[in-house]
Amino acid sequence: MFGSVLCVTGSGDIVAAAQAVRVRRAQVDAAEVEFLASVDTGPAGRRGLAEALAPELRLSAREVETRIQVAVDLRRRMPGVLAAMRAGLMDGYGARRVLQVTAPLSDEHARQVDALLADKLADAAVSTWQPVNMARCVARLVEQVDPGGHAARARQANAGRRVELQHGEHAQSRLTVDLRSEVASACYARVDAMARRLRRHGETRTLDQLRADVTADLLLGNDPGVTVPEAAALVYVHLPVDAALTMSDAGCELDGYGPIPAPVAREIMTNPHSTLRTVLCDPATGDPVDLGRTRRRPSAAMRELVRVRDRECTVPWCHRPARHCDIDHQAEWAAHHGPTSVANTAPRCRRHHRLKNAPGWTARHNPARGTTAITTPTGATYTGRRTPILTPNSTSTAARSRPDPNEPPPF
Repeated sequence: MFGSVLCVTGSGDIVAAAQAVRVRRAQVDAAEVEFLASVDTGPAGRRGLAEALAPELRLSAREVETRIQVAVDLRRRMPGVLAAMRAGLMDGYGARRVLQVTAPLSDEHARQVDALLADKLADAAVSTWQPVNMARCVARLVEQVDPGGHAARARQANAGRRVELQHGEHAQSRLTVDLRSEVASACYARVDAMARRLRRHGETRTLDQLRADVTADLLLGNDPGVTVPEAAALVYVHLPVDAALTMSDAGCELDGYGPIPAPVAREIMTNPHSTLRTVLCDPATGDPVDLGRTRRRPSAAMRELVRVRDRECTVPWCHRPARHCDIDHQAEWAAHHGPTSVANTAPRCRRHHRLKNAPGWTARHNPARGTTAITTPTGATYTGRRTPILTPNSTSTAARSRPDPNEPPPF
């Protein structure tokens, strides 16, 4: 794709060029799917395969593992979608959206949706192929194939709700929250109404900036500077009367989202406090940790020093913060009598901690130099080096390296 240049002179050329780019991208994605599905070793060995392929594909191991799973699912559950990719009609992102919608289904039901989707797309409008529209189309097919499982799928998805922090560039990060759709819609409506009221009262920040700042203030317990307007969290749920009276389980929709299960819609209708609140407690807080090197567990001070020193998982391509990593013995404590010391421990995320002793994997870490060498089962070795917290000043370093004749000897 990077080896050619498209010359566009008119609207017809633009369309043809866009179609060519789309077909090429889809076929490249299909080739990746075929490759990953062909080399998959099954669930037991998939994590190790993903770790081995990650440096070569220039992706995170988690992303490679996800792509392998996508490839396997497409070939087994959605052959029609895979055929559309080969034909250049759907790219990898669109295929992922389809898989996400059909994920809770059995293989049999997923293949039924796949067949119905192929028939529907045979004469569908071009806009139907856009991922958002495709996902809505597939959602309705899923409800058609397995109407009895709609509520169960919604509850299963709600059980996976979470908060995720993704650090980005230029000192900016993204905080995402997975919630039930009506709760998320209500949250956004509240924040949006507060931002708009601030804007009407003379704020010069953009609405996007105000929504972000109001959200941060609310989460941190600060005063956003505006009272909540009436109906700030108004969300429309459309449901037929017979569904409201439990006489039917069809036809319920959340405005701006799409179809939702009737039991969920009835919960929203009858429960004014539909936002769920979870309190998480750390059972390890306050547990005593012995000091010294004769115990397997490092002391709190030692863990903090190692985490401050290395800052990230020591595997070269992993950037999980050290505060979320295990403190791992380089020379095994039980097998090799490795000491529990700062020189023999390093942060390693749970994934790489478990993988360290897997067949074919070797790891060599030098805490003094901050280097780590990882050899994968393919025989390739990848070396990473810890970067300094501050950029060294060469002038100061050189000055420090020259002894001062007036200084006393260092002993």
